[in-house]
Amino acid sequence: MPKILAFAGSARKDSFNKKLVKIAASGAESAGADVTFIDLADFPMPIFDQDLEQEKGMPNNARAFKNLLLAHDGFLIASPEYNSGFSGLLKNAIDWASRAETTDEPPLSAYQGKVAAIMAASPGALGGIRGLVLLRIVLGNIGVTVLPQQQTIPLALKAFDDTGSLVDEAQKQAVMNLGIKLTQVLQKLNN
Repeated sequence: MPKILAFAGSARKDSFNKKLVKIAASGAESAGADVTFIDLADFPMPIFDQDLEQEKGMPNNARAFKNLLLAHDGFLIASPEYNSGFSGLLKNAIDWASRAETTDEPPLSAYQGKVAAIMAASPGALGGIRGLVLLRIVLGNIGVTVLPQQQTIPLALKAFDDTGSLVDEAQKQAVMNLGIKLTQVLQKLNN
């Protein structure tokens, strides 16, 4: 059974992207994955600073996040778009978890050989697509295989209902399909 870690690059309580990744996670679960949803707000980390790392080592929350990445086969990541890029919160978490803690730890061990599906929701008309371009580049450069399928939800202020689900059934199914596709790919890789 594939293990998938689902999270959003937002700490906001009513985040569109937290809602979005939970929909994708439900698709993954329906396809047989064991999904763990986490909220990056529960893992506060200082801004990555190599001097701080040298002096005090990896912060406990960064280590906890890294250990979750290591324990899972794949990732569902929903990212808000900030100024045409992905969030600083997400970049900082990625950066901390990329660090080796011992001299014999392989580089980028939390990411190498992992598979991810990415998505975005945004109040804007483009749905966060510009941020996903950059997220795809970063993840690919650190060893994550990013599925070609992705989903964006534009005009997010009107896209979700009071329960956190998408109003448009076709959009909802497309997001669920990301979770299903990731699960299917991981099942094939695990066999």
